[in-house]
Amino acid sequence: MERDGMNDGNRMQDLKPTCWIGKRGITDAMIEEIVRQVKDRKVIKVKWLRHTEVDPQAIADATGTELVEVRGHTLVLRERRR
Repeated sequence: MERDGMNDGNRMQDLKPTCWIGKRGITDAMIEEIVRQVKDRKVIKVKWLRHTEVDPQAIADATGTELVEVRGHTLVLRERRR
C-alpha cells in the first residue's frame, strides 16, 4: 500500500467489506474468491454473520494471505509480503 499520510488504522477503517461469510461458513468457493480478490486488490475486508464460527487465522492460512486485523465480525487480509 502506498503511504499517503494516513495511518494504517484509518485506511483499514475506510476499507469496505468485499466478502461476506454466510451461515454455511467458509467454503472452498469462498477461499477461491478471497484469493482472487486479494490478488486483484492487495487488501480486502471480510465480514461474517454473528452466529457463524470463523477462525480468522485459519482463513489467512488457507488463502496464503497475511491477517492484518480482526475487529468483531470483520477481518482484514492482505497479500503476503515476500
